[in-house]
Amino acid sequence: MNEAIEAAIARHRDQPGPLLLVLHDIQQAMGYVPPAAVPRIAAALQLSRAEVHGVLSFYHYFRDQPPGDRTIRLCRAEACQAVNGDALARHAAQRLGIGFGETSADGRHTLEAVYCLGNCACGPSLLIGKELHGRVTPERFDELLDGAEPAP
Repeated sequence: MNEAIEAAIARHRDQPGPLLLVLHDIQQAMGYVPPAAVPRIAAALQLSRAEVHGVLSFYHYFRDQPPGDRTIRLCRAEACQAVNGDALARHAAQRLGIGFGETSADGRHTLEAVYCLGNCACGPSLLIGKELHGRVTPERFDELLDGAEPAP
């Protein structure tokens, strides 16, 4: 853990406004930004812990817990909502037994809300790992979930 944090800090500490760059690097390397990293990042960048925590909590992209084996990003933008996206969201949460921003108890799935995947004409859309799917119905969601392999 410390290696990824220290490497990110070393890579960006001398750049203007390095906090987001450091946080992105850590999340890329570890899959999340551990809460224990906040004091180290704050000290290295001469920021308060509150400033670092504020950025982490403001941006929905950053996680403070490891994600599941498979991350499902469901579009919540208006175009997808207009074509039964809300029904899909309810179904996904029920099927997975979790809400947005949560990981299933078995660690297999993380459900995230995103606001536009750039697939508006084919909504409702979602990503499973890096694979984009459009016109997803609750039935299609179940098929995808049952057949999807964990993302590398």
